[in-house]
Amino acid sequence: MSEYRRIATLKTASELRARLISPTGAAIIAPTGAQNSFAPLPSIPEQADPKGILGQAFIHDGRRIGNRFAILPMEGWDASEDGKPTDLTIRRWKRFGGSGSKLIWGTEAVAVRHDGRANPNQLILSDANLSSIADLRKVMVDEHRSSFGTTEDLVVGLQLTHSGRFARPNKKDRFEPFCALENPILDRRYNIQSSDHMASDADLDQLVVDFVAAAVLAQKAGFDFVDLKHCHGYLGHELLAARHRPGKYGGSLENRMRFLREIVSGIRANAPGLRMGVRLSIFDTIPHKPGADRVGVPDGDANPYDLAFGPIGPHGGIDLSETVSFLTACRDLGITWICTTAGSPYYTPHLQRPAQFPPSDGYLPPEDPCVGVARQVSATAKLKELLPELLFVGSGYSFLQDWLPQVGEAVVGAGMVDMIGLGRMILAYPDLPADFLSGKGLDRKRICRTFSDCTTAPRKGMISGCFPLDPFYKIMPEAEIVRSYRAGVGP
Repeated sequence: MSEYRRIATLKTASELRARLISPTGAAIIAPTGAQNSFAPLPSIPEQADPKGILGQAFIHDGRRIGNRFAILPMEGWDASEDGKPTDLTIRRWKRFGGSGSKLIWGTEAVAVRHDGRANPNQLILSDANLSSIADLRKVMVDEHRSSFGTTEDLVVGLQLTHSGRFARPNKKDRFEPFCALENPILDRRYNIQSSDHMASDADLDQLVVDFVAAAVLAQKAGFDFVDLKHCHGYLGHELLAARHRPGKYGGSLENRMRFLREIVSGIRANAPGLRMGVRLSIFDTIPHKPGADRVGVPDGDANPYDLAFGPIGPHGGIDLSETVSFLTACRDLGITWICTTAGSPYYTPHLQRPAQFPPSDGYLPPEDPCVGVARQVSATAKLKELLPELLFVGSGYSFLQDWLPQVGEAVVGAGMVDMIGLGRMILAYPDLPADFLSGKGLDRKRICRTFSDCTTAPRKGMISGCFPLDPFYKIMPEAEIVRSYRAGVGP
């Protein structure tokens, strides 16, 4: 198990703040090339105020958002083979609606076509599935209205995706990659050759058309915005690192953003009025693997500038120059809804979702997971400082566990981020925002402890859910199987 002290055992805010430090020597390279240290975390209160900043409504892009909590898009593994929601999908979305969060960011990753699915049970937005996904949204919104009396301050988006290199549309254990660049480390890891599966410029031209068509359907289904996914190693994100790709989609950042620009242009023409957002991995590094004692180490000595967008250098510094340029271009395209994340769950999970315990195919954290949280918080704060007109939803907060509201209040109050995004925490404890904002306090028995079972299960071909804490999943036969996998790497 991880050598780092469990965050649930911390007794004071000062103990927590001492843990939330950036790596030694870490810095952010600004667009000018000058190095700036990470933004220091503000003072963290011992208790968060339910009537404070996290419960305050605000207006962005003409929409009123009722509080500062957002639900992050997660990957579903329980749709039907033809991409329609099942009872499990409906249950999850209904719980999102009753969570108390007033921004449902992307809801979950939905493929724009069959070959873009990350698993054979991922939702697909198509003409055939439009009515069922519209009904799914209605179930969620109706639950919110029933629980909180209104939906006038609720904003709901849908994340559109193509899984690219990590597509597994037909079998859970077989990648059918659609690559944007050559990556010798991942080629070796997954026993493929990128060049044999490289998307041509014509392939990407067609995919632009498919994204636009899906956005039109999302608008018909009633969603307020679409998230054009550029994170976690999937196609949009991989394109941003395609510096050595020939043709119109590679090389300069302008070319690497062509995919996004053309989708935006198509949506403006075919779905006028539909808002757009981007979930972006704002930094990354080369893939990691288990090393001695299963602790994560870099998988080779590749130059991060060859493979990563927003590369982390050898001393922990993050080059956000292109990230800022990308977001500035998003602003100029009229995209002002931004959700930050980092890395990829496939090859740098310690950056993406800091956790005490890894999934069955992962590695033990190579750093205190609190450092991973602080890195995401600080990098997002730098972007908010440079681009204050954008709405920023932050990620990585689930590892804070019992301290999540206190840190959320501190960073939102300091203007470091606009909203606190909740991912795996919502699987374990969907009504955490409602409990906190009502003054009820948090139920410690339902707080996510980052056991990573919700990742281990799908990696082993099972449905995803919170097997340790959700009574519905806890009694399933899969729960015991997942526990047996965790026994080898966790508590």
